[in-house]
Amino acid sequence: MPKRAPRKKGKPPAPPAGQAKKTAGERLQKFLAAAGLGSRRQCEELILAGRVEIDRQVVDELGTRVDPVGQEVRVDGEVIERRKRVYYAVHKPANVVSTNRDPAGRMRVIDLVPEGEELFTVGRLDKSSEGLILVTNDGELANQLAHPRYGVTKTYEVETAGRLEPEMIQSLRQGTRLAEAYVRPTAVRIKRRFKHSTLLEMVLREGRNREIRRLLAANKHKVQRLRRIALGPLKLGDLPAGAYRELTSREIAALRSATKTSGSEAGPKKAVGRRKTAAPKRPGKKSPAKRPTKSAGPKRPTSKKKGPAGKTQQTARPGRKKSTKKGRR
Repeated sequence: MPKRAPRKKGKPPAPPAGQAKKTAGERLQKFLAAAGLGSRRQCEELILAGRVEIDRQVVDELGTRVDPVGQEVRVDGEVIERRKRVYYAVHKPANVVSTNRDPAGRMRVIDLVPEGEELFTVGRLDKSSEGLILVTNDGELANQLAHPRYGVTKTYEVETAGRLEPEMIQSLRQGTRLAEAYVRPTAVRIKRRFKHSTLLEMVLREGRNREIRRLLAANKHKVQRLRRIALGPLKLGDLPAGAYRELTSREIAALRSATKTSGSEAGPKKAVGRRKTAAPKRPGKKSPAKRPTKSAGPKRPTSKKKGPAGKTQQTARPGRKKSTKKGRR
């Protein structure tokens, strides 16, 4: 029987360039998202399409890891370098579009910040709306803030035509059936009443396309002005229309924390309220649940006779006769 060759001691050979690395480095889709190529899902599509190379080798496996320092990453033949992440809070004016590409050549939100062509907006505000919008190249955070699964709140000031009565506010809180789904705001309150209009504050978690305008239109009220004043913990404050500012490290950390806490709250929950809760106990009385249960049938009469010392004794109930046969007890 042939003997096996002895194993050579030492480190195992390194995998070929571009081969998936399971234990070291950073996930490729995360690296691409950090480089500003889109969300993780969009970067995964780039990988699956075979458009990404590591050290000149095409990679199409999502489990691939990359060393950002020691390996070269290319997308469509162009070298990708990790860019410095930037975060801008922008006060979008009306008549400015949120999309990065506009064939009509209108003013875009990314035109209001430096290096706008390499950035993208988080979420969208329609052309006639205004207020806070985040511009960044952090694809991972942008996806978490915009995706309904994470449930990050968006707060709006809405001025509507006419005076809204409490019944109408209650109707808005209960929600409305739209074409694609049943939608309901997280919170609605009246901030101020004017002579011919009402200023509302509305909080949403999903933020569907023109959701607030459609909600109010379904309740026969027209929106005169809509302004977003907060995105999660990030506030618009006194930032003038058309201006921008860089976020502080504390604000960035607060946004990341909001995606974690809101995501856990928006996840699947167990059914609540289906079980019957016990009624509160009254002092000095036993709980009804602890009382012995009695049979629902009629009571059988018992005969009583006096025994010694005047005590009463219960005799056997009728119908239960003792056997008279010998040998049985």
